[in-house]
Amino acid sequence: QLQASGGGLVQAGGSLRLSCAASGHPVSRYAMGWFRQAPGKEREFVAAISYRGSSTAYADSVKGRFTISRDNTKNTVYLQMNSLKPEDTAYYYCAVDRNYRAIVSGNTGDVDYWGKGTLVTVSS
Repeated sequence: QLQASGGGLVQAGGSLRLSCAASGHPVSRYAMGWFRQAPGKEREFVAAISYRGSSTAYADSVKGRFTISRDNTKNTVYLQMNSLKPEDTAYYYCAVDRNYRAIVSGNTGDVDYWGKGTLVTVSS
């Protein structure tokens, strides 16, 4: 089970930190990542991190503003979001897969496991 938290309402330019904790099964050998889905839009890739944390990838729209990290001792992946913009408003979902490239590809059909979304709202 994947439980995401940390969403909320923030003003443009502000910051939020999302967390996604896995329970019931260790994820230290899995890649993890984040996707988001805004109202009326398709789910899109945001960020990914390899199982050791040695590789990361970001969507162009969040590069330089968002940072993904993980703590395998806590079975948790994080997404630090800075300089938030109204267009970042969306439900954010954590993703887990054995294959790092499956998450980076952005193809939601390739991802093995999904968490429930957490809503991020950025006001202008």
